[in-house]
Amino acid sequence: MQGVGIVLRRELASYFATPIAYVFILIFLVLSGVFTFYMGSFYEREQADLNAFFNFHPWLYLFLVPAISMRLWSEERKSGSIELLLTLPLTRFDAVLGKFLAAWLFTGLALLLTFPMWITVNMLGEPDNGVIFSSYLGSWLMAGGFIAIGSCMSALSKSQVIAFIVSAVVCFLFILAGFPLVVDLFKGWLPGMFVDAIASLSFLTHFTSISKGVLSLRDVLYFVSVIAVWLTATTVVVELKQAR
Repeated sequence: MQGVGIVLRRELASYFATPIAYVFILIFLVLSGVFTFYMGSFYEREQADLNAFFNFHPWLYLFLVPAISMRLWSEERKSGSIELLLTLPLTRFDAVLGKFLAAWLFTGLALLLTFPMWITVNMLGEPDNGVIFSSYLGSWLMAGGFIAIGSCMSALSKSQVIAFIVSAVVCFLFILAGFPLVVDLFKGWLPGMFVDAIASLSFLTHFTSISKGVLSLRDVLYFVSVIAVWLTATTVVVELKQAR
């Protein structure tokens, strides 16, 4: 864990050493407000909840999180600093986990800065704060899934642009997995068990369940499993690229 901590601190420092961190946080906060108050009709709904706020998080993460994760490994490979990183006394998985945790904590910081929304809804009514807390946790877990996918895509290419595009496409597929548009493609030639399995991969399905205040172990384990699988895949990719 010492190696993980070293990489984590190194990555977090690199975010705030450039304008990237501030630009990301500013865009996230501005878009969150725009979507909530204008597209989500926060005041017009006259309901003391933050559904109008959280409903747009999957779509915000779809574009903003790949912009953060695309540099995790692509920049290291392009600059050649990956050779120096991997000579440190740590395992490949330590490096992968450290980079992931730095990006995840940074995204969590951006999410925490939306706390005025929570204060606002409490001033306007009497919301179920347990549901709101659950929604924040679900949103952060979902962001972790996006970052883990983006980390793997970043390790596959030296180009940050390619990593961004591929990450966004893969994340989009995970969002749409539970939609009829995708499920109907498999209904005709796959057994129902496999169709249900594909539908259960949807980020939206699990996030919606958590955002309703139903913090079930199944949904939490889903996001944890997604993170674990994609981080393992990232480690394998880094090993293969290093071996070449």
